[in-house]
Amino acid sequence: MKKLIIPFILLSGMAFGQTKLRPAIDKRAAEIESKVIEWRRDIHQNPELGNQEVRTAKKIADHLRSLGIEVTEGVAVTGVVGYLKGGKPGPTVALRADMDALPVTERVDLPFKSTKTAIYNGQETGVMHACGHDTHVAILMGVAEILADMKDQLQGNVKFIFQPAEEGIYEPGVTTWGAKQMVEEGVMDDVDAVFGLHISAQTEVGKIGYRSGPAQAAVDNLEIIVHGTQAHGASPWSGVDPIVTSSQIVTGLQTILSRSVNITENPAVVTVGAIHGGIRHNIIPEKVEMIGTIRTFGEEQQALVHRRITEIATNIAESAGARAEVSIQKLYPSTVNDPNLTSKMLATLEAAAGKENVRVNPPVTGAEDFSFYQREKPGLFIGLGGMKKGGDPTKTPSHHTPDFYIDESGFILGLRVMSYFVVDYMNK
Repeated sequence: MKKLIIPFILLSGMAFGQTKLRPAIDKRAAEIESKVIEWRRDIHQNPELGNQEVRTAKKIADHLRSLGIEVTEGVAVTGVVGYLKGGKPGPTVALRADMDALPVTERVDLPFKSTKTAIYNGQETGVMHACGHDTHVAILMGVAEILADMKDQLQGNVKFIFQPAEEGIYEPGVTTWGAKQMVEEGVMDDVDAVFGLHISAQTEVGKIGYRSGPAQAAVDNLEIIVHGTQAHGASPWSGVDPIVTSSQIVTGLQTILSRSVNITENPAVVTVGAIHGGIRHNIIPEKVEMIGTIRTFGEEQQALVHRRITEIATNIAESAGARAEVSIQKLYPSTVNDPNLTSKMLATLEAAAGKENVRVNPPVTGAEDFSFYQREKPGLFIGLGGMKKGGDPTKTPSHHTPDFYIDESGFILGLRVMSYFVVDYMNK
């Protein structure tokens, strides 16, 4: 009889420990919801590009200090890290939000519409939070306030990571991301697990999407230079045409997905985004340059796709008497949700949103530098609904567009789920 009673008592105590702070979280989330919306609108109206988030960083740092949270500024250029020490010993849980905006001119007619401009890639452009990072920052500022109010009851510590440059920094000779630099500067050294969310304009408010294992793609840059022999356009037989050869290479690359990749397991993408060659209508040029993007899931698939690109490009070029140089630059790895952590936290997602509002997402060929944190410690990255109730995702403007729009009524769920992650993980 004792063998039956003891496990029951232990399990009951564990369940109570996981849930006892949830009512207090729900209450505080409702109380500060309007404040979170105000923060988001202010940040939306004052967007800043990667590694330029000076105003946003100050707003975050001032708020964290007002809560009694230890603050470190200037991490990875403009990043802010807050450290909240709980009242009881336990693990350190990291929560991440990205701060940067995009070089996009906003078209949405809002009272807090962005009219900011900046120089990007040598051109003047509008600046807009066209991917929802303003939402992520405001929600995490709210979570910090909720957890600071109950720090004496926390069985562990919380690290708030406000990261710059998720969209990357592109300068001559430099391609980098904020998460990679933050990891290099040690922000994950004392962390046991990391959680993050991304608002989704195509997911209805009140719903959460997640996926165990590879969830978002690795992204790599592709460059192919095809060298031929220049000739008069009226006598193509006197040269080697790199334009025709490049056309055959582009067509050949499509067979990687149709014949080499097992797409029943995971998708992959090989896209040639630009081709440059020639200057005059009657001159066959000496070379053609192609650039593109590669999206894969998992290191094995990534290696396969890279190998096939090189084989196809170089062999097609050789068969035409040309020569192809293939260069592939790995940018950041696939976002992989730790299966064990995901399984443990599924009940948390369902408690926050309701079981009927939690869904398994298909793999997303978009990429996220949250993956750098996950390579250091177990991590879980989820999608939070930001589309109005009853909206049609096929007609809703997507991320990175001038018409991108988020329904603010979904923010309160973000406050709840991120706070639940902390207290539930500490008690598990």
